[in-house]
Amino acid sequence: MSAHTQTAEKGQNTTLLCQESYVCSGTDEAIFECDECRSLQCQRCEEELHQPERLRNHERTRIKPGHVPYCDSCKGANGNIMHASMTGSRQIAAVRCQVCKINLCVECQKRTHAGGNRRKHPVTVYHAGKAQEQQEEEGMDEETKRRKMTEKVVSFLLVDETEEIQVRNEEDFIKKLDCSPDQHLKVVSIFGNTGDGKSHTLNHTFFYGREVFKTSPAQESCTVGVWAAYDPVRKVVVIDTEGLLGATVNLSQRTRLLLKVLAISDLVIYRTRADRLHNDLFKFLGDASEAYLKHFTKELKATTARCGLDVPLSTLGPGVIIFHETVYTKLLGSDHPSEVPEKLIQDRFRKLSCFPEAFSSIHYKGTRTYNPPTDFSGLRRAVEQQLENNTTRSPRQPGVIYKALKALSDRFSGEIPDDQMAHSSFFPDEYFTCSSVCLSCGCGCKKSMNHAKEGVPHESKSRCRYSHQYDNRVYTCKACYERGMEVSVVPKTSASTDSPWLGLAKYAWSGYVIECPNCGVVYRSRQYWFGNQDPVNTVVRTEIEHVWPGTDGFLKDNNNAAQRLLDGMNFMAQSVSELSLGPTKAVTSWLTDQIAPAYWRPNSQILSCNKCNMPFKDNDTKHHCRACGEGFCDGCSSKTRPVPERGWGPAPVRVCDNCYENRGIQLDVAELPSDEEGGTLIARKVGEAVQNTFGAVVTAMDIPLGLVKDAARPAYWVPDHEILHCHNCRKEFSIKLSKHHCRACGQGFCDECSHDRRAVPSRGWDHPVRVCFNCNKKPGDL
Repeated sequence: MSAHTQTAEKGQNTTLLCQESYVCSGTDEAIFECDECRSLQCQRCEEELHQPERLRNHERTRIKPGHVPYCDSCKGANGNIMHASMTGSRQIAAVRCQVCKINLCVECQKRTHAGGNRRKHPVTVYHAGKAQEQQEEEGMDEETKRRKMTEKVVSFLLVDETEEIQVRNEEDFIKKLDCSPDQHLKVVSIFGNTGDGKSHTLNHTFFYGREVFKTSPAQESCTVGVWAAYDPVRKVVVIDTEGLLGATVNLSQRTRLLLKVLAISDLVIYRTRADRLHNDLFKFLGDASEAYLKHFTKELKATTARCGLDVPLSTLGPGVIIFHETVYTKLLGSDHPSEVPEKLIQDRFRKLSCFPEAFSSIHYKGTRTYNPPTDFSGLRRAVEQQLENNTTRSPRQPGVIYKALKALSDRFSGEIPDDQMAHSSFFPDEYFTCSSVCLSCGCGCKKSMNHAKEGVPHESKSRCRYSHQYDNRVYTCKACYERGMEVSVVPKTSASTDSPWLGLAKYAWSGYVIECPNCGVVYRSRQYWFGNQDPVNTVVRTEIEHVWPGTDGFLKDNNNAAQRLLDGMNFMAQSVSELSLGPTKAVTSWLTDQIAPAYWRPNSQILSCNKCNMPFKDNDTKHHCRACGEGFCDGCSSKTRPVPERGWGPAPVRVCDNCYENRGIQLDVAELPSDEEGGTLIARKVGEAVQNTFGAVVTAMDIPLGLVKDAARPAYWVPDHEILHCHNCRKEFSIKLSKHHCRACGQGFCDECSHDRRAVPSRGWDHPVRVCFNCNKKPGDL
């Protein structure tokens, strides 16, 4: 009684045949499936079998293409309801036993045909295709379909314990969520003390008990950082957070991280298993509300404008559900049926002077667990009800969620000093404001964290006090102040209208000047022979400003007359040197060739190094090997050894690398120097001695010149002995790499990083002078 026809090539069923063989002998195609008969029947067998009165009411189903019958053991037709209740739904048959004439799923086949003689029963295998899978889904109830949708959900680390986002970009965030980029989502997060079962609550509320978020019975916290997963049923991003009051190193940073998660959430679940609601719960929510309104609302609005988002991020804060599980105590409000729990919650906030104004709503949902497990159905319904409400928080695309979290992480990040850790509040201002402190008065900056990245200066609401160490005075023109303008002025060597040399002459005669851009020169320190008054008493006002780390003083000595004189002398010397460089080089090469030995190649014929072939430039020095006489660069002829065969000995002299390695090779007698060449060799030795002596004199002259430069440098310049490398490219200074000071910031740079020229009026340089690459990029006057 063949029940099925198989196609060997594809392994799929092409035709279902009648399993009764009552009229057709099992050769006709099956049209119906009868549950009571537990068989597939053709048209003729179905009519004949159900003619009797007692069989007419059998439930029969017309077979669709690709149909596979259900398991007979799972149906409960024989009273076997246990397996059907355990599986939660009727299972599709995998085989049909031709002897027992029943359809069996995989589990029932193992249970009934795994041993004994039944193991040898011939079976026909069913192959379910896509149509059958669709039929299986159609047969599922709504709850089973939801369970199936969450089977492949996995969580991922979104932010680690150091506040570093662990997804690379927006696309990576969407990929890990495994959702569509155009899907509109809401965000649900959970908070609570460590060990209260936050991860367990999320698993049972959203994922039907699957361990999407890791749980552990160990004492150590199993959730470190912030983890996220996507719920495809409710279209929400579920976020699990690290518990409060846990053993942690970076407590302040992790507490700040919780508020970032709260700021991007649409619904917050506060999980507590305390038998009575503690004050910490109300204190946490109250401080979070205050910090959200004070620091995050403004930043979220700025992110909306900066990123061009269509969905506002900060219309109102998230809704809150307090999920309270008790064992021995009654739930909140059970003693007073006339009062709703939310009213009692608001009274507790008011008594503690905590005002959760940032949250759009606060709801209470309690459950009393007499016997485990915990009932999460009430919480699930409350969450779904809040997610359906779009009046205050509308769903948004996953890219918007990522951009909001990235903006908050970039703004509020960095370590929090131990002395700024406040224990009286969960979210003190120090967690979100700039940590810079005024060096003069000790007050802190009130701007948001990392505001310097946007070019926003430090600011403090308190007044500063004068410190002689930092000289934090600022001069403003008194005449302009009386006209309603506040114009800063600084003492400097000369007026902007004077030429450099005329300004030096006037400075030597009448001292430094104070010049206002509007009023011109308002003060000269030695304008009269006697009776010169202090500028503070006559032409300027004094204000005291804060000194923030990394900034210079305000009225440091800007008298740069000595440095101007040195710059002028250096310019003149450099000009003379450059004009005379060509003739000097030509004369030097001619004189060198006149006293050179005969085997040396003339300087005019040496155009490149004989070894590395590097062309010689005008400023490069050519070196002759004392052994072979060819011309080399300094790097290819740095070795020394005696060359007695050429008359150089016993003292070591410069040789090239090749001759240094071939030191054992002796010259032929014909190659030995003649008497004439010996005289030329003596002349060359005398020339080298004179040259070395002259170099020593020049080096000795450089020492007092360096002392003069240190004495002449302005006060804001970094001393030469402290400058070891370029402040920009970090190249180390040497004899060949000169150091130069930027006239704006005073740091030391190489010539390539400070070749720009620009006036620096704030430092007393009214004419274009050397500035570094970074200062030249600053807008406005320097």
